[in-house]
Amino acid sequence: MGDSRIKTERIRIPRFAAKVIDRLHALGYEACIVGGCVRDSLLGYTPQDWDVTTSARPEQIREAFERTIDTGIAHGTVTVRMDNESVEVTTYRIDGKYADHRHPDQVRFTSSLEEDLKRRDFTINAMAYNDRDGLIDLFHGTQDLEDGIVRCVGDAKARFTEDALRIFRAVRFCAKLGFVLDPATKQAAQELAPSLQYVSQERIRAELEKLLISPHPEMIRLAWECGITRIILPEFDAMMEAVQNNAHHKITVGEHTIRTMCACESDRILRLTMLLHDSGKPACQTIDDNGVYHYHGHAAPGAVIARQVMERLKYDKATERTVVHLIRNHSLYPELTPEGVRRAVVQLGEDLFPVFLKVKRADIGGQNPEVQEKKLRYMDEVEAIYRQILERGDCLSLKALAVTGDDLIAAGIPKGKKIGTVLQALLEEVLSDPERNQREVLIERARELR
Repeated sequence: MGDSRIKTERIRIPRFAAKVIDRLHALGYEACIVGGCVRDSLLGYTPQDWDVTTSARPEQIREAFERTIDTGIAHGTVTVRMDNESVEVTTYRIDGKYADHRHPDQVRFTSSLEEDLKRRDFTINAMAYNDRDGLIDLFHGTQDLEDGIVRCVGDAKARFTEDALRIFRAVRFCAKLGFVLDPATKQAAQELAPSLQYVSQERIRAELEKLLISPHPEMIRLAWECGITRIILPEFDAMMEAVQNNAHHKITVGEHTIRTMCACESDRILRLTMLLHDSGKPACQTIDDNGVYHYHGHAAPGAVIARQVMERLKYDKATERTVVHLIRNHSLYPELTPEGVRRAVVQLGEDLFPVFLKVKRADIGGQNPEVQEKKLRYMDEVEAIYRQILERGDCLSLKALAVTGDDLIAAGIPKGKKIGTVLQALLEEVLSDPERNQREVLIERARELR
């Protein structure tokens, strides 16, 4: 096959998983690794999880091994502990109706591997393997791996009706693998995307994050084309519909957003920030007499929208605060002076300022190429000044002041709010002149301010 994208040599099953399969075989049951571990192995990746499917019933699995955990016994899944590793072992099954668009109301165990594989989502995830029987590929998954296609097993509408999250997962696999979406699968996704409203926000968030940090975050455009974002992230649709026409942008806000995500590293905070950084633009748009589009003050409403999105998607508060703070400040352009940069560091926070610099560069990377060179030179100067500040050890926070609240109390400053006010005033002066960050100088100045 020459330059084939799949690895045709024997899949190397790790010893702990092979021992599970061998034990089931020895007891007369069928058993194979299945799903993502087969797909990733064929693509030359190291699987994170090794799942086994078997003709043995759950109670037979439990009897076969000393250490088991009933992780999903109702759906036929038993976790087997082998050599201090965990292997999920699931009985061949046929799923019943999916009333909640996510989980089968009931499952029926079967002795047929084919019946088990045909209930799975995509052809590339519906392959099984063991060393005895080799690769079992009943739905041409290897061909779809070769062709770089994500395709549903059997009827796409049926698969998506069973589990609405599969609609988003189809796009996410395209993003992970750099594949295209099979036309029939895409059409079914477009028709059934509204059913994503029945999926929990936590599961939507998990798929969104996987897409964002994938090698192809631009696949969010495919999610938009399928009508997925209209259900799970309508704020993105508003950006895709918001045209721009000025010196900085000749594309829609959404297309700019996509470019910025591609312009930064695969980091969840960075990509979440870039996804939402211009979400305030559609509502702030004005057009002057010359037909030039403006978005004055869009960062503040963008921060509000980002908070609403992240609350809806059930993000943890720490992530929410970080992303919202970066978005609120993403339009900041520090003055090209040591004081200007020091004040920007204080505004962003010492921990977040390096992230802010990456946000700025990503934002520039999504703008009109004609303005990028000048803006990148500006960023180079900001970063050069920032490095000098760090090398000198300039004071950048209250905790780095040469005096503490206790020092001020000992110097006669009354306890209470006055201490905080004086400390803040001292920090302001030190930001202007770092040479003043000396204990005696600051205590004398504090006496003048009290």
